[in-house]
Amino acid sequence: MTLDHLDMEEVAIELEETEIEALDDLAFADYRDSREAAVRDLLDEWLKDREE
Repeated sequence: MTLDHLDMEEVAIELEETEIEALDDLAFADYRDSREAAVRDLLDEWLKDREE
């Protein structure tokens, strides 16, 4: 998926196996098994927490 039109920086993160499992659990439970949707939601929460 190309998002060049958004003019955003690309970020890479490393997750431990337990974090990936938790992410997959969240994706399965809340996002019809969509890991991308779960990542977007968690990133949104993290950004909002940083603002506070």
